[in-house]
Amino acid sequence: MMQSRTHTCGELRMEHVGMKVKLVGWMENVREVGQNFAFVILRDFYGTTQVVIEDSELMALVKSLNKESTISVEGTVRERDSKNPKIPTGDIEVSPEKIEVLGRCRYNELPFQINRSREADESLRLKYRYLDLRNPDVKKNIVLRCQVVAALRAAMIEEGFLEITTPILTASSPEGARDYLVPSRKHPGHFYALPQAPQQFKQLLMTSGFDRYFQIAPCFRDEDARGDRSPGEFYQLDMEMAFADQEDVFAVLEKVLPPIFAKYGTYNVASSAPFRRIPYLESMETYGTDKPDLRNDLVLQNVSEVLWKCGLPGCPEETGTVYAIVVPDFAGTRKQIDKLCADVEVQSGKKPYWFRLDEKGELVGGITKLVAPVKDEVVQALNLQPGCFVGIAANTSKGQAQKTAGVLRTKLGDLCPSHVDKERYEFCWIVDFPMYEIGEESGELEFCHNPFSMPNGGLEVLQKAAAGEIDPLSITAFQYDLVCNGVELSSGAVRNHDPEIMIEAFQLVRLGEEDVKAKFPAMYNAFCYGAPPHAGIAPGVDRMVMLLCGAETIREVIPFPMNKNAQDVMMGAPGLVLPQQLQELNIAVTKTEEE
Repeated sequence: MMQSRTHTCGELRMEHVGMKVKLVGWMENVREVGQNFAFVILRDFYGTTQVVIEDSELMALVKSLNKESTISVEGTVRERDSKNPKIPTGDIEVSPEKIEVLGRCRYNELPFQINRSREADESLRLKYRYLDLRNPDVKKNIVLRCQVVAALRAAMIEEGFLEITTPILTASSPEGARDYLVPSRKHPGHFYALPQAPQQFKQLLMTSGFDRYFQIAPCFRDEDARGDRSPGEFYQLDMEMAFADQEDVFAVLEKVLPPIFAKYGTYNVASSAPFRRIPYLESMETYGTDKPDLRNDLVLQNVSEVLWKCGLPGCPEETGTVYAIVVPDFAGTRKQIDKLCADVEVQSGKKPYWFRLDEKGELVGGITKLVAPVKDEVVQALNLQPGCFVGIAANTSKGQAQKTAGVLRTKLGDLCPSHVDKERYEFCWIVDFPMYEIGEESGELEFCHNPFSMPNGGLEVLQKAAAGEIDPLSITAFQYDLVCNGVELSSGAVRNHDPEIMIEAFQLVRLGEEDVKAKFPAMYNAFCYGAPPHAGIAPGVDRMVMLLCGAETIREVIPFPMNKNAQDVMMGAPGLVLPQQLQELNIAVTKTEEE
């Protein structure tokens, strides 16, 4: 209901002076100047307008109200004596003839000041999210999200994709994360699962003869929170293309995303097509991560042959791996270097090392004593010049050395801003991911990314691995990640649409044909009726918006986010339910959190 307002609180200008208007909104602030004189700031979704009280009756009404009460104001627009150039309505004010209370705020004290809610404790912000969202700075992230989703939808339709919604209640399947399960009342002991992604459904759409599908899809995963991942649910731009390969998928997103990032982003420069394609192994070797921030011009250099024999801590053997990162003209202080090393150790689990080449060309600081015996070799290998700083990551595990070096590279970029062009969005594709890996917990061969991906080499390479002719860990897949500014926006793949290849791929991870038929009956059977080659991807909407507005956490761009413990403290979820409800679902609770 609009309350028959004539204008919004962000609309009035000098051309409206003398006009009779009616505004509605929240009473943000009251500043009393005299007994019957006060300035009231009225705020709605669109902005703020100053209302000047000069009447004893209206003054009494305003004084009886708490801040954040909703009111309507009828009056005349006039020019302000003291203008405020910081706000769009700063040239005018409204002299009221009538004020009506629409919704009274019944609390004298608010949990936090609305326009400073971001300074409040996050638990308070989430509990009173409806108040937090009244803050224009918080609200604008949600507005941006709406604009981005609308732009994505329009761009995908323009590219010939159909928006098709897929089921929310489905079957549990092993897709890498824990399912949220929903008990069935009509089928005791049986459960639905909320979809971790519409993966199987979108592939089934391809087998059904649809050529291009997309949706802004809700996904549900029982995962722990991170700064760039919300627990519980998230949204993604889910898409799939029939009779398509990897490059077809790339071409669509390289056309869709850059204009949206350039238009709505904090920075107005975004990579143009084609984005860089970086093989996974090259990315790990050059940047120490499969999510490289290409705005950072620092790179890793493998100096194992030169430095392994120096007796570096963590790398005592010839089999160790040593990476160096050279920063020319480094100006950091010893205190900054110590903090840098401490931060890297916390994040990567291993301590980095360092030394410098001073202006006289002498080694100083850090592990200088260990490096000194091979100084000439090191200087030549790294092409060091006076003033260079060298960060070192060393470990008998190559993967751990890469991880430490990757974190070190990022932290050095933060410390040396001249090496990072932050005012842009830099995209890249990470390609040729390993098909398999050794599971950290199981110690056995497992799928590395998506079990539905097509291996490079098809059936033949899988059969060779099964016969022991090649190492399964050497098999790569048509899997790819889209990365922007060091944030993984999405994973995608060319799908394994051939039942024979699918069976062979699963047998390597100890799942036979009957297991595949049992776990993925619809997809397996559909593929047996002649499936087209197809490929897809699903960039995360929440992560995109987080990048666009420069938010520090993903919770800043979600209207009603959960906290880090996957709780909705505003609604009290998850919560206990009545015994009758459990009985109706044939469920017995053996333990509750309160116990």
